[in-house]
Amino acid sequence: MPDAHDVRRIALSLPDTTEKIAWSMPTFRVAGKMFATLPEDETSLAVRCPKEERDELVLAEPEKFWIADHEAQFAWVRARLAVLEDEEELRDILADSWRQAAPPQLLDAHPELGLPAGA
Repeated sequence: MPDAHDVRRIALSLPDTTEKIAWSMPTFRVAGKMFATLPEDETSLAVRCPKEERDELVLAEPEKFWIADHEAQFAWVRARLAVLEDEEELRDILADSWRQAAPPQLLDAHPELGLPAGA
């Protein structure tokens, strides 16, 4: 089961990623643009997710994904770390969010990370 340490390690392994405390929690940014946070007691993470896909995820796997009330108007979704299958699933979730926030030149420089979902 992945934990907050795994989130931090994997997020910081993605190109041009930095960690910054904001709203009293760790946030992860690519080229200055936030793509993940470790909210509350660090038992979940919040990541970028297009609203249409986010709604589908929540409906398909409500035990794993949910939308925080204060993030409902934004393209973000939360995932419970204890319910993620393994580190590979965590890496996929973080990489997808990273791709949505990364500038085009960074995406071009790292084709191994693929295209953002919906692109």
